[in-house]
Amino acid sequence: MAAAMVHMCCLYRGMLAVRNTGIRPLIPGVAPLQLRAFSVRKEPTLEENPFYSKYGDKIAQLRRLKPQEFEACIEKRRELKRQPLGQSQQAEFIKLIEEESEKLGKRASGSGGFSKDKTLGSILNVDMVKEKTAEEIGQIWMHYFATKDTICAIIPGEKFETMSDRGKNCPTFLYALPQEEGYEFFVGQWSGNELHFTSLINVQTIGQNAPSQLILYHYPELQKDKGIVLMAAEMDHKFLDVTKAQCLANQVQLFYGTQHQETFHLVELFNHKPADFKHMSVIAKLEQTGISHPRA
Repeated sequence: MAAAMVHMCCLYRGMLAVRNTGIRPLIPGVAPLQLRAFSVRKEPTLEENPFYSKYGDKIAQLRRLKPQEFEACIEKRRELKRQPLGQSQQAEFIKLIEEESEKLGKRASGSGGFSKDKTLGSILNVDMVKEKTAEEIGQIWMHYFATKDTICAIIPGEKFETMSDRGKNCPTFLYALPQEEGYEFFVGQWSGNELHFTSLINVQTIGQNAPSQLILYHYPELQKDKGIVLMAAEMDHKFLDVTKAQCLANQVQLFYGTQHQETFHLVELFNHKPADFKHMSVIAKLEQTGISHPRA
């Protein structure tokens, strides 16, 4: 049964139909039984994916303008469907994600509407704050973004150093965003001091043309003198709101900034030992730590 469920998870890559019982696991790092007890059912078509409607226009455009590329993506799904039930294809699946997200990360500015070469100086008068304390700068930063439809943060320099170093060695990870029906997965890809997110269904259907739907910009200009790194974000509001973007940003600090090696080990597995990585471990960690948001 467990093997069959793992196989279904790999096939149904846009979303995992996992019930959220609100019960925390008794053993840290282990998903509670209620999270794993969902039934195996017929492999859904792409159109049956609950999140398909959000991306239907882009998928239809790819199908119309680049039919060969679209068919190639769909054929990869068919290949997985032809595998015997219970045979896990996680390693091959994660390899595909890495290949496509690497191409995504090399695109400097993501999708249309996002800023290019966004610098700290374009937001903050750096010279004017040189004499201010880190706390004062943080207050200015938070006040500036308080009325804007986005998210921001002040990250301690040491924590960002840890996150940045880990991002260089493990640039890609799979994040689970709680929704009314289970979880929608997003691929996060580090590109220098930027972290680009796109939905897994985008990677699945559009590949290297998948647009960035959320970008976290990290500004280390004040790290040496003030001990802080400023973060601001841009998002595609057609697909994400501030609450959901904050949930993803919180997960970055959870998985990349943690002092608990067993938590970051999930990121290492995803990047270096994909055959050992389990989707449910990410969900279990979110349930354990309580990082979530009000479901849509």
